[in-house]
Amino acid sequence: MVGEEIISLAKHGNLYADFAKTLSRASQSFVYAMALGISLGVLLGRVRYVDRLMNLWIVIGLNIPAIVVAILCYIWFGLTEFALILAVVINKFPLVTTIIREGVKNLSWELEELSGVFRLGFWRKLRWIWLPQLLPFILTSARTGISLIWKIVLVFEILGSDGGVGFQVSVFFQFFDITGVLAYTVVFIAIVLAIEYGILRPAEMYLQRWRTAE
Repeated sequence: MVGEEIISLAKHGNLYADFAKTLSRASQSFVYAMALGISLGVLLGRVRYVDRLMNLWIVIGLNIPAIVVAILCYIWFGLTEFALILAVVINKFPLVTTIIREGVKNLSWELEELSGVFRLGFWRKLRWIWLPQLLPFILTSARTGISLIWKIVLVFEILGSDGGVGFQVSVFFQFFDITGVLAYTVVFIAIVLAIEYGILRPAEMYLQRWRTAE
């Protein structure tokens, strides 16, 4: 029954359009949150007084309810794409910042001194010294980021959106259409698994292949 509903929604409904819209929102939010979180995390990990100055705000960002951020963004900026993506980024980047900050604090300063002895330039340091050590932290923040962003985007689409998976699920809910909800859920899970095993796992294995090289 659910399989038939998926086929029917794909042929006659908005299945493709809804998932394309949600994927676009999640992708944009992920990129912005990762870029902001990594940049701020490196800064906080390297500069102590900035870390002390920003620590309280990071804690607040980690604990403020996502629904509150969404409502405030919608009030300030209206029910727009910008408001939705901004709300997701605000909810996500503090976690990335925290993970990267801890990674920077755990960098090997012996290797840093060694790079100074060999007079490595900035880009060589970044490639051969910093990135290999930060890579596990970046991958961890990316994996947790994707899982959180998916969920947050769906909730925010339910609150206020002109389309997307969350919006359509809320419509199904209003009509007590359990089959429709399950159909979208099955497709959603399939996409998540495809991203995990088709993109994230191979990328992680490729980027960390040097760890297992003999």
